[in-house]
Amino acid sequence: MASGVTVTDEVITVFNEMKVRKAQANEDEKKKRKKAVLFCLSEDKKHIVLEAGKEILTGDVGTTIADPYLHFVKMLPADDCRYALYDATYETKETKKEDLVFIFWAPDGAPLKSKMIYASSKDAIKKKFTGIKHEWQVNGLEDIKDRRTLAEKLGGSSVVTLEGGPV
Repeated sequence: MASGVTVTDEVITVFNEMKVRKAQANEDEKKKRKKAVLFCLSEDKKHIVLEAGKEILTGDVGTTIADPYLHFVKMLPADDCRYALYDATYETKETKKEDLVFIFWAPDGAPLKSKMIYASSKDAIKKKFTGIKHEWQVNGLEDIKDRRTLAEKLGGSSVVTLEGGPV
Protein backbone atom coordinates (compact mmCIF):
# COMPACT_ATOMS: atom_id res chain seq x y z
CA MET A 1 0.00 0.00 0.00
CA ALA A 2 1.45 3.35 -1.05
CA SER A 3 1.08 6.30 1.28
CA GLY A 4 1.50 9.10 -1.25
CA VAL A 5 4.68 10.22 0.51
CA THR A 6 7.37 11.53 -1.86
CA VAL A 7 11.14 11.39 -1.62
CA THR A 8 12.93 14.75 -1.81
CA ASP A 9 15.70 15.40 -4.33
CA GLU A 10 18.14 15.93 -1.46
CA VAL A 11 17.58 12.33 -0.30
CA ILE A 12 18.21 11.00 -3.82
CA THR A 13 21.37 13.12 -4.13
CA VAL A 14 22.73 11.80 -0.81
CA PHE A 15 22.01 8.22 -1.90
CA ASN A 16 23.76 8.71 -5.24
CA GLU A 17 26.79 10.30 -3.56
CA MET A 18 27.03 7.37 -1.15
CA LYS A 19 26.55 4.82 -3.91
CA VAL A 20 29.19 6.18 -6.28
CA ARG A 21 32.67 5.78 -4.89
CA LYS A 22 35.06 7.90 -6.90
CA ALA A 23 38.34 6.05 -7.35
CA GLN A 24 40.11 9.35 -8.06
CA ALA A 25 38.64 11.14 -5.03
CA ASN A 26 41.16 13.26 -3.14
CA GLU A 27 41.51 13.06 0.65
CA ASP A 28 39.15 16.00 1.27
CA GLU A 29 36.42 14.41 -0.86
CA LYS A 30 36.88 11.07 0.91
CA LYS A 31 36.56 12.72 4.35
CA LYS A 32 33.30 14.41 3.34
CA ARG A 33 31.71 11.17 2.15
CA LYS A 34 28.81 10.04 4.26
CA LYS A 35 29.31 6.81 6.19
CA ALA A 36 25.77 6.77 7.59
CA VAL A 37 22.71 8.97 7.32
CA LEU A 38 19.17 8.99 8.72
CA PHE A 39 16.00 9.95 6.85
CA CYS A 40 12.68 10.89 8.42
CA LEU A 41 9.27 12.14 7.40
CA SER A 42 8.77 15.89 7.09
CA GLU A 43 6.60 17.68 9.66
CA ASP A 44 3.55 17.45 7.38
CA LYS A 45 4.22 13.70 6.78
CA LYS A 46 4.24 14.22 2.99
CA HIS A 47 7.95 13.90 2.20
CA ILE A 48 10.93 11.75 3.12
CA VAL A 49 13.76 14.13 4.04
CA LEU A 50 17.31 14.06 5.34
CA GLU A 51 17.28 14.28 9.12
CA ALA A 52 19.36 17.31 10.09
CA GLY A 53 22.54 16.53 11.99
CA LYS A 54 22.03 12.76 11.81
CA GLU A 55 24.98 11.64 9.73
CA ILE A 56 28.47 10.25 10.09
CA LEU A 57 31.17 11.46 7.70
CA THR A 58 33.99 9.12 6.69
CA GLY A 59 36.48 11.78 7.86
CA ASP A 60 35.06 11.59 11.42
CA VAL A 61 35.83 7.88 11.73
CA GLY A 62 39.00 7.44 13.75
CA THR A 63 39.08 11.10 14.81
CA THR A 64 35.87 12.13 16.61
CA ILE A 65 34.13 8.76 16.16
CA ALA A 66 35.95 5.61 17.30
CA ASP A 67 33.35 3.01 16.28
CA PRO A 68 31.08 4.17 13.44
CA TYR A 69 28.65 1.29 13.88
CA LEU A 70 28.04 1.93 17.59
CA HIS A 71 27.75 5.66 16.91
CA PHE A 72 25.19 4.94 14.20
CA VAL A 73 23.11 2.74 16.52
CA LYS A 74 23.08 5.55 19.12
CA MET A 75 21.71 7.99 16.49
CA LEU A 76 18.51 5.94 16.12
CA PRO A 77 15.58 7.34 18.14
CA ALA A 78 14.14 4.97 20.75
CA ASP A 79 10.56 6.09 20.18
CA ASP A 80 10.10 6.72 16.45
CA CYS A 81 10.75 5.18 13.05
CA ARG A 82 13.49 6.11 10.57
CA TYR A 83 15.04 5.02 7.31
CA ALA A 84 18.82 4.85 7.19
CA LEU A 85 21.69 4.17 4.84
CA TYR A 86 24.82 2.66 6.33
CA ASP A 87 27.97 2.22 4.25
CA ALA A 88 29.41 -0.97 5.74
CA THR A 89 33.11 -1.79 5.32
CA TYR A 90 33.84 -5.45 5.91
CA GLU A 91 36.09 -8.32 4.99
CA THR A 92 35.16 -11.84 4.05
CA LYS A 93 37.61 -14.71 3.99
CA GLU A 94 38.28 -13.84 0.33
CA THR A 95 38.09 -10.05 -0.07
CA LYS A 96 37.51 -6.58 1.38
CA LYS A 97 34.10 -5.05 0.56
CA GLU A 98 31.95 -1.97 0.98
CA ASP A 99 28.18 -2.21 0.65
CA LEU A 100 25.31 0.13 1.33
CA VAL A 101 22.69 -1.25 3.70
CA PHE A 102 19.17 0.19 3.69
CA ILE A 103 17.71 0.01 7.19
CA PHE A 104 14.08 0.45 8.15
CA TRP A 105 14.07 1.26 11.87
CA ALA A 106 10.68 0.62 13.46
CA PRO A 107 11.22 0.22 17.21
CA ASP A 108 8.54 -1.39 19.34
CA GLY A 109 8.14 1.88 21.27
CA ALA A 110 7.21 3.93 18.19
CA PRO A 111 3.60 5.12 17.86
CA LEU A 112 1.41 2.83 15.75
CA LYS A 113 0.53 5.65 13.34
CA SER A 114 4.22 6.34 12.74
CA LYS A 115 4.93 2.65 12.10
CA MET A 116 2.07 2.51 9.60
CA ILE A 117 3.15 5.63 7.68
CA TYR A 118 6.80 4.57 7.55
CA ALA A 119 5.91 1.02 6.52
CA SER A 120 3.58 2.18 3.75
CA SER A 121 6.14 4.75 2.53
CA LYS A 122 9.10 2.35 2.46
CA ASP A 123 8.53 1.39 -1.17
CA ALA A 124 8.72 5.04 -2.24
CA ILE A 125 12.26 5.40 -0.88
CA LYS A 126 13.37 1.91 -1.93
CA LYS A 127 12.35 2.58 -5.55
CA LYS A 128 14.69 5.60 -5.56
CA PHE A 129 17.56 3.60 -4.03
CA THR A 130 18.40 1.40 -7.01
CA GLY A 131 21.11 -1.20 -6.60
CA ILE A 132 20.85 -1.70 -2.83
CA LYS A 133 21.94 -5.27 -2.08
CA HIS A 134 21.09 -5.38 1.61
CA GLU A 135 17.86 -4.39 3.30
CA TRP A 136 17.27 -4.78 7.01
CA GLN A 137 14.14 -4.14 9.05
CA VAL A 138 15.00 -3.57 12.69
CA ASN A 139 12.42 -3.46 15.49
CA GLY A 140 14.56 -2.68 18.51
CA LEU A 141 18.05 -2.18 19.91
CA GLU A 142 18.35 -5.90 20.67
CA ASP A 143 18.25 -6.57 16.92
CA ILE A 144 20.88 -4.01 15.94
CA LYS A 145 23.29 -3.34 18.82
CA ASP A 146 25.49 -6.37 18.09
CA ARG A 147 27.67 -5.91 15.00
CA ARG A 148 27.48 -9.68 14.39
CA THR A 149 23.86 -9.23 13.30
CA LEU A 150 24.93 -6.78 10.58
CA ALA A 151 27.78 -9.09 9.57
CA GLU A 152 25.24 -11.90 9.14
CA LYS A 153 23.12 -9.69 6.86
CA LEU A 154 26.18 -8.84 4.76
CA GLY A 155 27.56 -12.31 4.19
CA GLY A 156 26.85 -14.72 6.98
CA SER A 157 29.72 -16.69 8.44
CA SER A 158 32.12 -15.61 5.68
CA VAL A 159 32.41 -12.09 7.19
CA VAL A 160 35.52 -11.90 9.38
CA THR A 161 35.77 -8.15 10.11
CA LEU A 162 33.32 -5.25 10.20
CA GLU A 163 34.55 -1.64 10.31
CA GLY A 164 38.07 -2.89 10.91
CA GLY A 165 37.20 -4.93 13.99
CA PRO A 166 36.66 -8.68 14.36
CA VAL A 167 33.08 -9.86 14.23
